[in-house]
Amino acid sequence: VKSVNINPQLIEDHFDTTVKMSTYLVAFIVSDFKSISKITSRGIQVSVYTVPDKIDQADYALDAAVKLLDFYEDYFSIPYPLPKQDLAALPDFQSGAMENWGLTTYRESALLYDPEKSSASSKLWITMIIAHELAHQWFGNLVTMEWWNDLWLNEGFAKFMEFVSVSVTHPELRVEDYFLRRCFDAMEVDALNSSHPISTPVEDPAQILEMFDNVSYEKGSCILNMLRDFMTADAFKAGLVQYLQKYSYQNTKNEDLWNSMTNICPTVSNDKNELQGDGFCRSSQQSSSSTHWTKGEILDVSAMMDTWTLQTGFPLVTVMVRGKNVHLQQERYLKRADALSSTGYLWHIPLTYITSKSDTVQRFLMTTKADVIILPEEVEWIKFNVDMNGYYIVHYEDDGWDRLINLLRENHTVISSSDRASLINNIFQLVSINKLSISKAFDLTLYLKHERQVMPVFQGMSELIPIYRLMETRDINGTEKQLKEYIISLFKDLIDAQSWSDEGSVSERFLRDLLLLFACRHQYQPCVDKATGYFAEWKKSNGTLSLPADVKTAVYAVGAQTSEGWDFLLSKYGLPSFSAERHDIELALTFSSSKDKLQWLMDEGLRGDIIRTQDLPFIIVYISKNPSGYHLAWTFLKENWNKFVEKFELGSNSIATIVTGVTSRYSTRSQLAQVKEFFSSLDKQSTRLRCVQQAIETIEDNIQWMDRNLEKLKIWLQNNYL
Repeated sequence: VKSVNINPQLIEDHFDTTVKMSTYLVAFIVSDFKSISKITSRGIQVSVYTVPDKIDQADYALDAAVKLLDFYEDYFSIPYPLPKQDLAALPDFQSGAMENWGLTTYRESALLYDPEKSSASSKLWITMIIAHELAHQWFGNLVTMEWWNDLWLNEGFAKFMEFVSVSVTHPELRVEDYFLRRCFDAMEVDALNSSHPISTPVEDPAQILEMFDNVSYEKGSCILNMLRDFMTADAFKAGLVQYLQKYSYQNTKNEDLWNSMTNICPTVSNDKNELQGDGFCRSSQQSSSSTHWTKGEILDVSAMMDTWTLQTGFPLVTVMVRGKNVHLQQERYLKRADALSSTGYLWHIPLTYITSKSDTVQRFLMTTKADVIILPEEVEWIKFNVDMNGYYIVHYEDDGWDRLINLLRENHTVISSSDRASLINNIFQLVSINKLSISKAFDLTLYLKHERQVMPVFQGMSELIPIYRLMETRDINGTEKQLKEYIISLFKDLIDAQSWSDEGSVSERFLRDLLLLFACRHQYQPCVDKATGYFAEWKKSNGTLSLPADVKTAVYAVGAQTSEGWDFLLSKYGLPSFSAERHDIELALTFSSSKDKLQWLMDEGLRGDIIRTQDLPFIIVYISKNPSGYHLAWTFLKENWNKFVEKFELGSNSIATIVTGVTSRYSTRSQLAQVKEFFSSLDKQSTRLRCVQQAIETIEDNIQWMDRNLEKLKIWLQNNYL
């Protein structure tokens, strides 16, 4: 508010009184940062602060923040309660970002955008993070969870609101294309015995830190998306507004949210909706059938959502078609079902489906272990979990999968790209638990030759690449080479069609970045030749030549393969003019085949002089994915464990990233023994970390997967590809 000179050496600053707030949200910054500002439509001053020489990269974040703050005030029907919102880019920051009330803080890479040099994926990432932190100004700051066991009320909501807000404020980014990926990532850890319910008791600081994981963030956002699809967007929004208004400046528990959601219809009633029973809005027959649930019982949001927040894991729904009757069964999906019995689990699953006869979404709430849906007529195929809006996996018995595989081959665009991506994901998940053969999953992948959309292509790569990575750490050269060639053959036409430019939508640019990096990394000669040419020109210009932002990762990756190229990239890495490309250069440096260079990178990341320590987890994990580096990364983890704990804290996301990342592709019994031996030699608190349990379980899964599928995969590749 004012500054008073006490004497020539001392100034006393006076601050305004804050609103009622939680202590973890208090922050102040003392710096010589520069700032730029704008006023929102409701008169809030928004400012972006950064080190002076990067102020020209602050414009995009400022514009995005103003749009997003306006959106949230309107969506939540609650004015932002402070006179200002500052966004500060911090040069060194372990967290990605933090939602301090009125002063949100970010890593530079999460806030600063250079229109000349930053990639499309960077723009997407920055917009989403700003949306996340500003959503927290309501979810988390205005209404705060009572204790850390319900952290997901903060983080799941902020994660979910990223998509709700950015799809409106920045429709050109097509954020909906990337939502599925989050749910698949959450399922990856949620399928393990070491997972935990979204809402789970925590007592000590390490346990609290461990709650900041994919289950709280990603699964939280996925079940909220499922609930919105179930209730309809209007009813869901009305429930949220009621919750925020009722509990402003207070602490809440899980059930407070569900109670606000349950009695919502009267506030959203319009001439399309009629009230059904106790608070369950359902459309009348004339209105959109998308909101129509086939069973007429009263909806209890709390009873339904408790099954998703208080139980670990998620359901596998098995579908068996008999004429017009569709028989359904649910059970817990578990990677290693033999380890712990999965009986006693029951979810209230909002099922959705389309068929060969009708692309109108049909809805059915499954609340029992087994049930039957009766169709009006027989169908050629049926696809459940439309657009993967539900947090569950589907298995089709008998010839159900064959019919869907056939559909993809004959006319894949009959179903949406999200549906195609979910089929790719689900079929490989079913191979993991021995419900389907690997040959069936690979039969499905053949259609990818004709796929052009980002989500299914990305999903295809996400399922296929880890399989050859398992082989790389076992030195199974023949099959690994065949598999790489098969993946290249699937996407060859799409790779060849890419222009080496920044043309196209964000999704197209994101896809180009992904495909060219993959092709160049795997020695697809046309890609390597083109990238080598670009790198030579760029090096000759001493780095002044402007490369298209979305092909840089591929160009740098190829350039870093020679010792001279690697050294040149490193010389540019620390320069302020290359700050927007720092991440791309870092990635390329981890691709070197020189063990000395890889070791130097990790040592330097630990020292923190040239490479910031905040980037060390990323560097170690990428080196562990490099066939020349996976031994080095594991040795580095063992030798520096105590330093990691000192720098990053037990239970932190950084430690979890290193532990699970370094070991995620191990698949031999000797590797498992080494990992178990090392972690059991540590103190009790380290041994008990959830990430350690996840790492051990994942290696056990990998061993089981290779035992079951390696020989079958060899045969499939010989029969179908060679």
